[in-house]
Amino acid sequence: MIYLDHCATTPMSTEALETYTKTAQTFYGNEQSLHDDGDSASQLVHHCRNKLAAIVNGQAEGIYFTSGGSDSNITVLLSLAYGNEDRGRHIITSPLEHPSVYQALEKLKQEGFTVDEVAVKANGEVCLDSLAQLLREDTILVSICHASSETGVIQPLESIGQMLENIVFHSDTVQTFAKIPIDVKACRLQAISMSAHKLNGPKNNGACYIEPGTRWKGLYPHVTHQNGWKPGTIDVPGTAAFTEAAWAFHENRNEIAATWKDMQQWMLAELPGDVFSLFGDADKRLPHHLALRAKDIEGQWMMLECNRHGIAISSGSACKSSDSSPPRSLVAMGHNAASAHGLFRISFGKDTTYRELEKTVEVLQRIESSSAGTGAS
Repeated sequence: MIYLDHCATTPMSTEALETYTKTAQTFYGNEQSLHDDGDSASQLVHHCRNKLAAIVNGQAEGIYFTSGGSDSNITVLLSLAYGNEDRGRHIITSPLEHPSVYQALEKLKQEGFTVDEVAVKANGEVCLDSLAQLLREDTILVSICHASSETGVIQPLESIGQMLENIVFHSDTVQTFAKIPIDVKACRLQAISMSAHKLNGPKNNGACYIEPGTRWKGLYPHVTHQNGWKPGTIDVPGTAAFTEAAWAFHENRNEIAATWKDMQQWMLAELPGDVFSLFGDADKRLPHHLALRAKDIEGQWMMLECNRHGIAISSGSACKSSDSSPPRSLVAMGHNAASAHGLFRISFGKDTTYRELEKTVEVLQRIESSSAGTGAS
């Protein structure tokens, strides 16, 4: 199988696996226990906090561990909203977000919060003028992803941050953390969400960063773990493997991104433009991500046909609901339902080769050619 669905998940790297195994065998104490084994585990967790915070130019005490990206988004959004609701109950987001963001915001709407969505330009970037118009005196929270998992378009976080005064700014950076630069200070971000399994780390591991001093309220009473963040013993081996995987990307990200960008441009050049089209900005996008459409072919059918040929791609976010509605990000960009339903996503990993991409281009063209005139759409 040729695996080109790295925005959905990635295989654990050898280094992350080795780190997990060694940590599980050596640092098995509960990091809250007061004996030496507990203290060793606690020191390792503190080391991981330092390393993860350094990737985004943050502070170690702002790192809180979770069970992954969805958990990070839901927990941080609820915690920030509850911690600041005495100042207002208005929240702004975008139609580009991961489903977990909408799950959290839907709960908040049911509890009396008001949520508005910023408009999106045709190239997939949020409209800053629209954001400015939505800001109110009672706006307490803005949540805009760093890059949409569906479109791959990178959002202007620094410009957004400059617009927000006394408003908490959160970004879902699950698709970008350690892969492209994120500076929480430069972007004036108070909170971000991260996940391990998007960068060759273990599943069911993630983290949030909340800038120290930012107001938040824990979701559960009488919790002592992570300063009241959430109950449960920290997965120390998973946290160590997450940190190992993140640093492997961070230290080599320029080289990796350059390789991916070359692959991305090569693949676009090989696919005939009169048949295959790209959703979103061609330049302001994740270097390992292609959001494509083949003329008159549904994305899900393209995904199934590729799978039949031994190639794993995606027809959108792996966490999207199972209903038949088109991707809301593409509708917000101005695409009609038929066009939006054509989305299929190809995403590279560290070990992706040109030979695999050559085979994929060949298969995509074969599928398109064989489907012409057959009513595959």
